[in-house]
Amino acid sequence: MVRYSATPANSAKSAQTRGSYLRVHFKNTREAAAAITGMKLQKAITYLEDVKAHKQCIPFRRFAGGIGRCAQAKAFGTTKGRWPVKSAEFLLGLLKNAESNAENKGLTLEELVIKHVQVNQAPKQRRRTYRAHGRINPYMSSPCHIEIIVSEEEATVKREDDGKSPKLNKRQLARKRLVASRQ
Repeated sequence: MVRYSATPANSAKSAQTRGSYLRVHFKNTREAAAAITGMKLQKAITYLEDVKAHKQCIPFRRFAGGIGRCAQAKAFGTTKGRWPVKSAEFLLGLLKNAESNAENKGLTLEELVIKHVQVNQAPKQRRRTYRAHGRINPYMSSPCHIEIIVSEEEATVKREDDGKSPKLNKRQLARKRLVASRQ
């Protein structure tokens, strides 16, 4: 069995899938994976279909140097976004695989949430391009490994009210809003 970098809290209520040495850009795939982490599985599938159709963009946060601005990125609180179609196709394939793995385990598909997505760099593939004056430059590709873990969302139990509300700072409130928007 292949070792995953994360272990689900309840392995009976989760399914996992992975792809190795995938010939798709690492940076684009990392940004797309960050966008779908925490989403419900069905919502993530429709979101990636919209990315392929250029109806919604992937917000670029870390690898955003030289990325143009787009109006669709405003929905994610940023200005930079793109539509990495090939990354969306690879992630869709893995999500459909995770969905069938979960169905095989007997999990309810409506309750599945993407708990863990990790994109790692695979060994680069080297080609060459010929330049003027007899020079040769590298023509590298940046493939990646992807692993996804989906789990059934556990029913949240309401805590009884003790009269005190917890004080949250700005960062905690922003994180709470981000998690709520992804569901």
